[in-house]
Amino acid sequence: MLTAIYDFWFAAFQAEQTSGSEGWAHSFSFLNLFQYVTFRAATAGLLSFGLSLLIGPRIIRKLISLKVGQPIRTAEEVHKLAELHGGKVGTPTMGGVLIIATVLISTLVCARIFNPFVVVCACTMAACGLLGFVDDYTKVKKKNSDGVSSRTKMFWLFVIALIAACFIYFKTEISGFGATAKQIQDGAAGFRLGEQRIGIGEICFPLFKVSIVNLGFLVIPFFILIIIGCSNAVNLTDGLDGLATGCTISAALSYSMLAYLGGHFFMASEYLVIPHNRYIGELAVFLMALAGSAFGFLWFNCHPAKVFMGDTGSLAIGGALGAAAICTKQELLLVIIGGIFVMEAVSVILQVGSFKLRKKRIFKMAPIHHHFELLGWHESQVIIRFWILSIMLALFGLALLKIA
Repeated sequence: MLTAIYDFWFAAFQAEQTSGSEGWAHSFSFLNLFQYVTFRAATAGLLSFGLSLLIGPRIIRKLISLKVGQPIRTAEEVHKLAELHGGKVGTPTMGGVLIIATVLISTLVCARIFNPFVVVCACTMAACGLLGFVDDYTKVKKKNSDGVSSRTKMFWLFVIALIAACFIYFKTEISGFGATAKQIQDGAAGFRLGEQRIGIGEICFPLFKVSIVNLGFLVIPFFILIIIGCSNAVNLTDGLDGLATGCTISAALSYSMLAYLGGHFFMASEYLVIPHNRYIGELAVFLMALAGSAFGFLWFNCHPAKVFMGDTGSLAIGGALGAAAICTKQELLLVIIGGIFVMEAVSVILQVGSFKLRKKRIFKMAPIHHHFELLGWHESQVIIRFWILSIMLALFGLALLKIA
């Protein structure tokens, strides 16, 4: 919407310049701000935050009236943890609808909505959110923690990820990435950095100023793995009040910066030597909307939570971050920036693997945030310490951009 206003104003401004007269377009010259991604990204973040605070209480009241309380696992299932989380019984779930709604509204208002990067991330988020909504609704209807079967959920996640991966791979504007670097012999000067076009199938990491490997067509299953893995990792992290929400903020802000830098030729190609695409900068608007929405949701989700995001929010956020990592060509960096999500997922894998192979558990309980709870950490301590780690990992990931 803001870009449409700018386009209309710019056309009028150009016409006035041609005619030599000054009309309304000159009077509204401040509309020139709308051309800048930075301004629209900041506006999207503030708008999604404001909308969350405005409509959040109404959505929470509606969820309470619909009696969509979060089912809590019984003492037989989780033993001592049931005592620690007993007070959460009845807290409304499906709060992820607030995140999805505010992100999409802010994106529609502030971004160029036909930008292919914005389209694929927004659609992936919405589709994963819809799957999560069905899962949450099934849990509420059955009044237990068993929602959609794991096999069914993985099937639909695979379908969503496959469509997103194919769109990214075959869409010309996305697959046409520009510069990373190569070393070129330059006589007495030794080696200098030059430009080299990279394909969508090439995998990059900031420490290496050239692509690590070219997967070609096999990059599609790699993309699918990222989206499914990120969705499930965020879902596993969402076990304490505000934990996943706070970690989402640091990851979304980091990838918003990566998208902005990747969209500017000089910063990407000449200074940082990271993959460049002239369309990718617009994705920063969507990611700032996600960060603003997460801030707004955290207002209600912080301990003690008034609402949970449920699978509706966690799957949507994971899908959006996974797609954003692929679009910015910083897939491997997600392991660092989203380090908390990775740690939570790995703890579950190790716990299950150890129990099946050795009949012994590595942690008191998985995901790992429950392990620290059972060690005696208060819930707030676990949450804030994990937030601190998330921020530090995000800063470290961004610092790697200019390590060499």
